[in-house]
Amino acid sequence: MEKERELKILVINGSPQKERSSTSRVTKKFLQGIEEIRPCQIEWLDIDDCKILPCKGCLSCWGRTEGECVIKGDDIPSIKEKVSAADIVIESFPLYIFGMPGTMKVFTDRMVSMLCTYEGQAPVVGKPFHGIRGGLTGKKFIIISTCGYSQADLIYDSLLSQFDMICGRENYYPLFCPQGRSFANEQLFERLEEFLEKFVEAGRELARTEKISEETIAKLREGPFSQRHYKLLMDLFWKTERAAGKKNHDSEAEK
Repeated sequence: MEKERELKILVINGSPQKERSSTSRVTKKFLQGIEEIRPCQIEWLDIDDCKILPCKGCLSCWGRTEGECVIKGDDIPSIKEKVSAADIVIESFPLYIFGMPGTMKVFTDRMVSMLCTYEGQAPVVGKPFHGIRGGLTGKKFIIISTCGYSQADLIYDSLLSQFDMICGRENYYPLFCPQGRSFANEQLFERLEEFLEKFVEAGRELARTEKISEETIAKLREGPFSQRHYKLLMDLFWKTERAAGKKNHDSEAEK
């Protein structure tokens, strides 16, 4: 029997807390599901560890240099090579003010050199506004994100609009996990491990069928707790945080 080809998976982690973050925990569960079905070569790239200079907005990559950025001396060329070589690219980051973290936005801006040149074309609903240089054939693009809100509906609309324009609505899978603040509670670890099994199953589904169904995507957006229960957890969390802050303040005042 012919050996099944190894999948190349690139995880671009945009969480400032790196692998300690709630989003990273969710992403690792998803990867676990893929690895159970298919042989994988996984590379984990923390954006905070990369040297990425801000885009200058010169658009030379759309004209004079045809896809090559004029900025030299940072990690963008090697990251672009990794993106091009991967079968599956996963962007993993928490939601920051209804969008991506700042370091992730700087990275995304620099990916403009991977977009086709804008030549006055009108937008088409559901299609990438520019198109991707080299196309997306055979490549899977996935966003995994947690947020502290009780639900994912509406909260992610601005982020989804951006990726709809970049990739095209049907060319990526948005996997969102609400109620991320509950992950900070160590007493809930076992309960959340059980909850995260559905992300493992989503990974298995992708490995088996090479896609993730709309039904699965909708199921992933259901939080681990009822809205009432989560509100109680949030009240307790912020009460504890404020008490800790007051204690630190009083300790400093006594010095």
